[in-house]
Amino acid sequence: MSRRVALSATLAGVLVAGAAGGTVLWKQQSEQDRLDQGARAAAQSFASAWSSRQPDQARYAGSSPTAVEANFATATAALGKAPVKVAVQSVDRTGDRGTAVLGVSWTLQKGVTWSYVDRVQLTRQGEQWAVLIGDGSLWHPKLTANGAFSVQQDPGTRGEVLGRGGKPIMANAKVHDIVLDPVNADASSAKALAGVVGVSESSLVDNLRAAHKAGARGPIPVITYRESDYSSRKSQLGAIKGVLALSRTQPLAPTRTFGQPLLGSFGPVTAEMVKKDPTRYRAGGYAGTSGLQGTYDAVMAPTPGFTVTPEGHPDTVLFERKAKDGEPLELTLDAKTQAAAETALAGTGSVPSALVAVDVRTGNLLAVANSPAVGFDRALTGHYAPGSTLKVATTYSLLSHGLKPTTTVNCPKTTVVNGLEVKNYEDESYGAVPFSTDFAHSCNTAFVALSEGMADTDLHEAAGQLGIGGDWAEHLGVPNAYAGSVPVADGETDKAASAFGQGRTLTSPLSLAVMAGSVARGSFVPPTLITSPAAKGARHDATPLDGTVVKQLHALMREVVTDGTAPVLASVPGAPVYAKTGTAEHDSSGKDPTCWIVGWQGDVAFAVLVEKGVDGGTTAGPVAKAFLGNLN
Repeated sequence: MSRRVALSATLAGVLVAGAAGGTVLWKQQSEQDRLDQGARAAAQSFASAWSSRQPDQARYAGSSPTAVEANFATATAALGKAPVKVAVQSVDRTGDRGTAVLGVSWTLQKGVTWSYVDRVQLTRQGEQWAVLIGDGSLWHPKLTANGAFSVQQDPGTRGEVLGRGGKPIMANAKVHDIVLDPVNADASSAKALAGVVGVSESSLVDNLRAAHKAGARGPIPVITYRESDYSSRKSQLGAIKGVLALSRTQPLAPTRTFGQPLLGSFGPVTAEMVKKDPTRYRAGGYAGTSGLQGTYDAVMAPTPGFTVTPEGHPDTVLFERKAKDGEPLELTLDAKTQAAAETALAGTGSVPSALVAVDVRTGNLLAVANSPAVGFDRALTGHYAPGSTLKVATTYSLLSHGLKPTTTVNCPKTTVVNGLEVKNYEDESYGAVPFSTDFAHSCNTAFVALSEGMADTDLHEAAGQLGIGGDWAEHLGVPNAYAGSVPVADGETDKAASAFGQGRTLTSPLSLAVMAGSVARGSFVPPTLITSPAAKGARHDATPLDGTVVKQLHALMREVVTDGTAPVLASVPGAPVYAKTGTAEHDSSGKDPTCWIVGWQGDVAFAVLVEKGVDGGTTAGPVAKAFLGNLN
């Protein structure tokens, strides 16, 4: 055999041997890849089953899928139905065992994400791979095999409503929700409870029967008590079977009616609120439901926090979201002035009334009082004919155009403008007298005569200079606050009616208090109620009024008290009182007119409204006197 042939044969043998070895190596590598893929597939199957909250869909060694499903339900019960995403980050296999590293991400309350790394063991069972159940938990590395998550809630603290000087006027305090437990209560329980708390017996019994019929087990709300109210009834309530007192904290004013309806209420979330904003409100929760509590609920409401720990080990924190306390709502209201206003309004009995007080120096609202303290906020949002209180604006215009307080202006019993007959209150007639007398005694016919020389825009412009009208109410921070409206006159009749506050003129107690404060101060400053959070729109600087005219108006409004329609205020102790009364008729009958008085004493300007009465001086005057007396 030649050397070449022998070499070729040798090389051929080597190549054959190499090919066989390569085949073996290839087969070995292929087997390893198959095992790796099997382990990874088992890990992926488990991750997908966990993500779908159906862990029984995966394969296990050492336990059944049903048992794992039950363990998952127990371990994660405290997390509720929180969505979870589980992804396989890596799989490390050695022989028939492996370890899968999983990225777990729970979406908890308010969309908060809790992420962590978990490890599970894998094992081969014949041709299949499975998750190996060991001594620990599948669901978190710090849980025991039969352990469970525990969630502790931290509701946070609601922001309080602060008044002048940062003093709380709605402070957080303990309350007690009195409820009926339908599991233990019966009809006799409902009847006894109704007698103690003063609610309808039949209604409470019907609610309990409906709960029994439906098989409901949740408590039936009945009434919420402040601490003092609960303490006086505690023993009686405790003696009734099935009655529970559930304690919590909520903002409370000094009394139930203090600052209402402006401040508003805090209480159970209604079905309507949930329907309107399901992302913010939930059934069974509590929130601001009306007034400023409702409008600024998002500001004052805390952001709840919570802590996840292993059950039985509260010091082992697995995840924590700290609560964020709500922000306070800071107002300019003064508690003493508000209380004085509300006490004064009590004198109007069942007749609706309102009082707004303004700090003359700053324009800040000191009191916003309504009676009754339920329903709409007539003090800030009411629309009323101002009657003769608008003569302050008419007079400002007349004096600005040259009229003197000493100018003689006739005050006949009646006058006619384009067929419209205008008369004075109780058919009074003062004859030819100085304008100051016409103003002090609120002579309609004199003002009608003077209106003939006014331009159609004069009263509109004068009212605006004193604060009636404009867009400042939009920036007060109270929905539907009303700045009033004095339209440009539409002809002689409209101008004549507007001159003494009838016709198309409309105001609120708020706008008239702002007018009084403007005259007292000598400048117009848009009022402020909410200082934090800052209201939308910048509050502009004071707009000066005509100084000479303001001094004349001061003298005229003082004469209303000393020798005019508001003598009731002459005896108020302290600084001199300046005022203007008003009586606005609803119809031609003149019955039950709206009664007004506006003015100021020292640094407090005010406007008082009584919806029905005799006249401004007789009906609203005593309320103003009581208010100022309460302040002194």
